[in-house]
Amino acid sequence: MSNSQTVQSPTRALTEALIRRASVTPKDEGCLELICERLAPLGFRFERIEANGVSNLWARRGDTRPVLCFAGHTDVVPTGPIPEWASPPFEPTERDGYLYGRGAADMKASLAAFVTSIEDFVAAHPDHKGSIALLLTSDEEGVATHGTKIVVDTLAERGEAMDYCIVGEPTSVDTLGDMIKNGRRGSLNALLRINGLQGHVAYPHLARNPIHLVAPALAELTAMQWDAGDEYFPPTTFQVSNIHAGTGATNIVPGSLEMRFNFRFSPASPAEHLKQQVHAVLDAHKLHYEIDWQLSGNPFITPRGPLVDAMEAAIEAATGLKPALSTTGGTSDGRFIARHCPEVVEFGPVNATIHQVNERIAVSAIEPLSAAYRGILERLLSH
Repeated sequence: MSNSQTVQSPTRALTEALIRRASVTPKDEGCLELICERLAPLGFRFERIEANGVSNLWARRGDTRPVLCFAGHTDVVPTGPIPEWASPPFEPTERDGYLYGRGAADMKASLAAFVTSIEDFVAAHPDHKGSIALLLTSDEEGVATHGTKIVVDTLAERGEAMDYCIVGEPTSVDTLGDMIKNGRRGSLNALLRINGLQGHVAYPHLARNPIHLVAPALAELTAMQWDAGDEYFPPTTFQVSNIHAGTGATNIVPGSLEMRFNFRFSPASPAEHLKQQVHAVLDAHKLHYEIDWQLSGNPFITPRGPLVDAMEAAIEAATGLKPALSTTGGTSDGRFIARHCPEVVEFGPVNATIHQVNERIAVSAIEPLSAAYRGILERLLSH
């Protein structure tokens, strides 16, 4: 059923307007302009930072501290096969109590809730203490090199601080408010090349099979316990994502092997320590290898304190649920913000359908999401 003739809440109406903009990463398609139009009457100052086809926005109301920032992204992942969608992905559609559309949960609803929560809060507290800010990008779902990172670096260079940051990522599991992320694990990727010697399978003594050579080392790496985690983080994990070797022929011993793997790591195992351990294993097995490392982000954590306490209380008031604290899941732009902001927490809709065909959000969750964000403003910036 189309929603065009129904009476909508302010947050839902803005969510739908944002979904209609097909902002597949790194395109913004006017989302930032729409948000600026809503915030301009409230006295926000806007700074647009464009880089390599990416659109970024830093918006701020106020000149004093504390600075409470809402952070998020306007870009969405590609739709996938459109015929598999029950309704057009960029035409928001309600069915059975859910609002469907690409970005509905990740994260157009959060963006809309940012705006309406700020509108309501400023109307009630025009002279609130501190400052309200937004840090938005169209480059979170892509390579993420010209988005939030650039804005954070710009702020750091000129000494402009943030005290609290709420990232609107979809963190809830079964229902809105059941989980927030008060940190994220680090992510370390590697491309490993094992060098052998190609030959005929009938004459293995004249060849060196890199698959056979790496197998004992791989068995050792997969069996290792890297750490036990800590109060906030689960143990570090090692996962192989791809192995490739051979020419496709059944009678040739391959001359080399390529393997990709990833660590999702806790602070108990810094990236450099993980690298050292991997090299030690490979060296112990006398392998001839090359390895390229890529650090996607270090772990960060916001312990219990003003922001976590305010968020818990605001979510419980808006949803009736006391959220669990978690550091599970993938990386987010919080990894860039945490370098510059001492308290970073993520909270948003249920994540069960994000990046999937028929992405959706419960209609009943849209206004409570805005209410939770406003509750955080009330607890941290009202006099």
